[in-house]
Amino acid sequence: MSVRIAPSILSADFARLAEEVAKVEAAGADQIHVDVMDGHFVPNITIGPPVVAALRRVTKLPLDVHLMISEPDRYIEAFAKNGASIISVHAEAAIHLHRTLTRIRELGAKAGVAINPSTPVEHIRDIAGEADVVLVMSVNPGFGGQVFIPRSVNKVASTKALLAAAKSQADIEVDGGVDLTNAAALVQAGATMLVAGASIYGTGDPGAATKALRRVATGA
Repeated sequence: MSVRIAPSILSADFARLAEEVAKVEAAGADQIHVDVMDGHFVPNITIGPPVVAALRRVTKLPLDVHLMISEPDRYIEAFAKNGASIISVHAEAAIHLHRTLTRIRELGAKAGVAINPSTPVEHIRDIAGEADVVLVMSVNPGFGGQVFIPRSVNKVASTKALLAAAKSQADIEVDGGVDLTNAAALVQAGATMLVAGASIYGTGDPGAATKALRRVATGA
């Protein structure tokens, strides 16, 4: 099975961000995951469109931008114009989710919908056919390095079933605590994109960790 590996820069050294991205790109990463937090929807503040623009200048990889923010409609255009390839918004934050996903596509990016651990998969049934990516959070969003929630594997399987019923070809992305101990189970359940932060950038050798995660994921 083809699985895409998306290192998350949330766990990278921001003082050497270009180098950190180059390490995983050289190791065969498929895309770079960019976590955007506003201190309101989640209890942390990270980065904005200027950093996405800077990343766009130093890598050819797709930029997978995950908006963990309130009122995402106010900012999707700025992220799209600054180089985001995928823009995912939270179902819990987007009031008019269908319109938001449509707008992301109009701006030339792939449209993703993210769901928190406590949000049932059924919550996105009516827009399943409108999403290019469904992002299943396997930790509560806000901070890197959290412990993976085991029931997320079953949630991935439920997401796969929901997308199949909608005749959707959307990717299933998993974000939060993904590492060598759970990657195979996630892929077997239906995940096609794995986000990994601490398990890549917290190892001391991001390139080797990227390759190791791919071996486990593709071996599944």
